[in-house]
Amino acid sequence: MAANPRIAFTLAVVFLAGAATGMLGMRYGLHEQLHRPASAAASSDPVIERFRKELDLSSEQTEKLASVLADYGDYYRSVEDQIRESHLREQIEDLRSTGKNRILELLNEEQRKKFEKMTSDFAPSAPAQP
Repeated sequence: MAANPRIAFTLAVVFLAGAATGMLGMRYGLHEQLHRPASAAASSDPVIERFRKELDLSSEQTEKLASVLADYGDYYRSVEDQIRESHLREQIEDLRSTGKNRILELLNEEQRKKFEKMTSDFAPSAPAQP
């Protein structure tokens, strides 16, 4: 089965255009950005750069500061995620409670007792507190 020459030509042009774009990008700046040493990346952060200049930090101190700030940033994001998750749990619990109350309003006393027993079987167990 012979391949359509127009398809082969189009694929070759697309491939060559991609290769040329990649070569030009690496030649004119992309390579340096991808392979920049950690100290150079740290000095590009305006906060770290300000500390470096105003405190007259050495390059070793600047690198250690960048590491500490990166660790702190990770920790801070982790705490933020936990807080966000906690608020979501509260919202979910509020939603469950509201729905349950609306259902209880529909039921008579005997039905409420049965409903309470039924729902207590499905209640999620409370997570262990550290």
